[in-house]
Amino acid sequence: MTHTLVVTGANGFVGSQVVSLAAQRGLTVWAVGRETIPAPAVALHADRYFSADLAEGWPIADSFDAAVHLAGLAAVGPSFADPQRYIEINSRIMTHLGESLTSRGEHPRMIVVSSGAVYAPTPSGTVDENSPTAPSSPYVFAKLLVEQQARYYATRGLDTVIARPFNHIGPGQSHGFIVPDLTAAVRAATPGEAVRVGNLAAQRDYTDVRDVASAYLTLATAPAHAHDLYNISTGSSRSGHGLLAVISDALNRHDLTVEVDPQRIRPNDPPRIAGDSSRLRDEFGWEPSIPWEDSVREYVASVSG
Repeated sequence: MTHTLVVTGANGFVGSQVVSLAAQRGLTVWAVGRETIPAPAVALHADRYFSADLAEGWPIADSFDAAVHLAGLAAVGPSFADPQRYIEINSRIMTHLGESLTSRGEHPRMIVVSSGAVYAPTPSGTVDENSPTAPSSPYVFAKLLVEQQARYYATRGLDTVIARPFNHIGPGQSHGFIVPDLTAAVRAATPGEAVRVGNLAAQRDYTDVRDVASAYLTLATAPAHAHDLYNISTGSSRSGHGLLAVISDALNRHDLTVEVDPQRIRPNDPPRIAGDSSRLRDEFGWEPSIPWEDSVREYVASVSG
């Protein structure tokens, strides 16, 4: 039974939600972040906080039952400008974590968070855990490398489980992602001014961050698991046009026009991506509970007060 949970990357968009939800479920939570002091939501719910650069070493000497490992360099776009840094930092963190625990003979459940971005495009656009992967960016390459490290440490005794979440949305998300960026653009647009956008026709699978956090805790606290890899997704995809419509309605901006910015178009962008999370649903009964429209509206409300 899981009593003490470690959350790395605890001050981030997802990490703070995992910390909060774990505390609500009665777990003792130890949070790890690079920041000197924890974010307010983390400080409110974490029993202990470790300020550390995990690329330099693992900071926790005491035993714990499970961890949700979120720390590392994120986002696809910036990885192209500094590929070696993405590969080295993310891999080094996993090495420090794995070596520290195995050298002490400890075998906690370790939820290693990867990404649904690792999958190769398919004709249908829907992928499950058996679908092929493709190193389409330095970020994805780093994620696939860390997955292999997790499997290596499983042979040395760690109870590793790889989670591949698809797109997250919800309150607290930072700029650099579609909902925050579209919201900022709509708010800033003057009447008659076109909102510059990327490929809004692309359809993606969006899951509320709180449902993603719940999935991580489901995997971290389950008595056993039949697989070492699980998708976290809704199974449905929504276009950028749909997101923009909800954002515009929430801001009461029905006078907008859009203009495609060629600089924001990614080459070879798949028209549709959705994740099949039947494995997670069937084994553990996890289901996403927050409709994507509500996630978008809550985000807009959170930055419009």
